[in-house]
Amino acid sequence: MAPHELRRPFKRPPISDQQRRRELSLLRQAQNRRDAQSHARCLASTILSLHSEPEPSVELELVPEPEPEPEHQAGDFDLRQAAKLRGVEGRRWFATQLMLPEWMIDVPDGLYHDWYVFARPAGKRCFVVSSNGTTVSRLRNGSLLHRFPSALPSGARTKGNSCSAQSYCILDCIFHELDQTYYVIDMVCWAGYSLYECTAEFRFFWLNSKLVESGACEPPSFYHKYRFSQVSVYNCDQAGLHTAYAGPVPYMKDGLLFYNKHAHYQTGNTPLALVWKDEKCSQYVVDTDSKGLVPNQQQVVLELQGNGNLMTSDDPSVVFGCFDTDFIEKSGLQSGNLVRFAVGDGGLAFVDGKLEKADLQYLGKVNRARAFADSYSKVVFQYMARHSPLRIEDIASISSSSGQDNRTNEMEMVP
Repeated sequence: MAPHELRRPFKRPPISDQQRRRELSLLRQAQNRRDAQSHARCLASTILSLHSEPEPSVELELVPEPEPEPEHQAGDFDLRQAAKLRGVEGRRWFATQLMLPEWMIDVPDGLYHDWYVFARPAGKRCFVVSSNGTTVSRLRNGSLLHRFPSALPSGARTKGNSCSAQSYCILDCIFHELDQTYYVIDMVCWAGYSLYECTAEFRFFWLNSKLVESGACEPPSFYHKYRFSQVSVYNCDQAGLHTAYAGPVPYMKDGLLFYNKHAHYQTGNTPLALVWKDEKCSQYVVDTDSKGLVPNQQQVVLELQGNGNLMTSDDPSVVFGCFDTDFIEKSGLQSGNLVRFAVGDGGLAFVDGKLEKADLQYLGKVNRARAFADSYSKVVFQYMARHSPLRIEDIASISSSSGQDNRTNEMEMVP
């Protein structure tokens, strides 16, 4: 279904609370950092005071430590343990580790100063982990993509490449099949050094310097099966936005990615990273079916909860509707099932930036290969794409306005 030629006014009414959640996410990051610093100071002062006190001369009764639980949840493993996981347990762990951008349904405040933009490569989003002399890539659903030698730290068993257990590496990549290249869009760990709590500005700085030094950007060889490549990242001013949108790249584009410069790398959906598409920078703007065709009606995938609620993949989730007990029993559905719906003629209705009602028509259960329900922002973006899309001119206008209004309020970033 072609989108209407309806032009949106410059200042749109809010259709989500995306901006509020961006602000809350940044506040949580700042609070977490303050808590960590306070804990470190407390720990240091406690250790110093213990060293200055005389040893007590009392006898202590030794209590045996409790035995560890025989079974571990996937989230309890660190990377080196998780790299040894196999089958369902391995897929479950890796499926929760990627930072997933929300879809841009409202243009962020401070876009000009506080955000990066780059052209997203088309391909398979994956984690690439090098550890103990081998390199493994896993898809968004946690399944294995490739196992291969690489020039990444501890990525191959060669003399020049350390295989220390501490020298692991994690990269957030997109595998571009046309040129068999891993395009690196973020760096999570490098040579055992964690970048999770570093800002995007610092992570991109390290990515630019460390990846080339490692030799991972060299052509494939016996000990380096796939080539890695950086993507060009720009400040989201007028020039940077235009270059990312219209400039040439060595890969097929699949929309634009926007990263807040202050954002830490957090797993799951985050409003501090955004994806946006239109017909000029992506082959697939509106979702297609299994045959590659655009359905007449928008389709939505939601997760069924034990109480019958139908939820998105967000945290916290958004409720789109509810099944009654009789329907669940007759349909053979169970809690945790992913269920597909079509959006009917009634569409989606919003009040004060929140979803009020949705006209959903049940289609059936989803293929087991799928790991997640749709996010709220994806559902809304797809609805907008069919009716009144957010255009590059709208983003550019707001970016320009943001630059003029805030030119004297530049903020220094720290990792």
